Amino acid sequence: MSLTILDVFNRYRSFGGEEYAVGRIHEHLSLRHQVSSCLFDSQEWTQPGAPGKLAQARKLFYNPEGKQRFEAAITAAQPELAIFHNIYPVGSPALYHSALKRKLPVVQFLHNYRPFSVGGSLYSRGRVLPDPLHGRYAAEVREGAWMGSVTRSALMAVLLKLLHRSGWLESVKTWIAISDFMRHRLIEAGAVHPDRIVTLRHAWDAMPQAPEKQDAGYYLYLGRLIEEKGLPMLLKTWDTLHRQLGKNTPRLHIAGDGPLAGLVAQHARGNPFICALGTVGGETKKDQLLRSRAVIIPSVWWEPLGLVTYEAYDYAKPVLAARSGGLAETVQHGSTGFLHEPGDVDGLTQDVLNLEAMSPSQRAALGNSGRHWLRQETDPTVWLRRFEEIASRAIAKP
Repeated sequence: MSLTILDVFNRYRSFGGEEYAVGRIHEHLSLRHQVSSCLFDSQEWTQPGAPGKLAQARKLFYNPEGKQRFEAAITAAQPELAIFHNIYPVGSPALYHSALKRKLPVVQFLHNYRPFSVGGSLYSRGRVLPDPLHGRYAAEVREGAWMGSVTRSALMAVLLKLLHRSGWLESVKTWIAISDFMRHRLIEAGAVHPDRIVTLRHAWDAMPQAPEKQDAGYYLYLGRLIEEKGLPMLLKTWDTLHRQLGKNTPRLHIAGDGPLAGLVAQHARGNPFICALGTVGGETKKDQLLRSRAVIIPSVWWEPLGLVTYEAYDYAKPVLAARSGGLAETVQHGSTGFLHEPGDVDGLTQDVLNLEAMSPSQRAALGNSGRHWLRQETDPTVWLRRFEEIASRAIAKP
């Protein structure tokens, strides 16, 4: 079976895990199917010549230019199926309307919680906000969950209300959650009917074999420096370890950039065992993974999946993660790493101490188990076959 697919994605202002995942999906599908892209970019609304604020507010719900580009892509590719990822803000929900009118079935990947959440994360100011899954957006609006602005958050809340009442989402024949956790939360809230949502975790092109083991003794955080990722509690954990262990404290390398870069720098000045690396990539990133003792993922929001786990396992590294969202499906406590409760400084502190007390062979066994999980659970061939089953059913739906 070979399909003609149109892949639709609105890039964010800064590159992140979702854009990386979208690129991998495109590559895996292109192995067997004819895949073309319809791309938008959030930077289009910040560059010279961009629409003014009032025009952006009007186009947020229905952008005729975005719709025209989408329809031109349909005319050129003649797809049997469209895959939607993020479509905000430039694409806009006009794309759902256009697909519905043209009877083009859509499969929507849920990389985060939009279009059921104003900010997309169901998180703001230190707490998870599940109400949006029930269509209640007041808390997200009050806290400026989208782009830190109450006004913009209110606009997005109105957009979501209108979208869910419009009937345009009937163009989505199948929603794809990237973890069972996401699927179950949406079903429990009544946001999506169980028959219309499936789980398909991301595939991964694992290295044929892990590099020769190295352990320089440091713990590695990779990701955006934002509150949702648990940065404040991670820094508190290392301050706690420093008080307890003094000069025997293991080092923490923090790689990434974001709004909390200043907070990281502040803690690094006061704690000599915290090292702020800034953004890393390429060979530098590979070297950081290769020489780390373990990777830490202390997310406090409902993490949809967490590709950093995959990266760690590819290098046969244990993972210390929060029992948050999809992370609890990819990290097996005591087998591939350790799980702590989200935001629990004492819990993460103890997990680090437990790993430090292990012998090198015991730590290596955790990493090897993680790599075995990766090879078994993320095979691109299996992923592709599963997607093809989902796509076939979506195309066949009236």
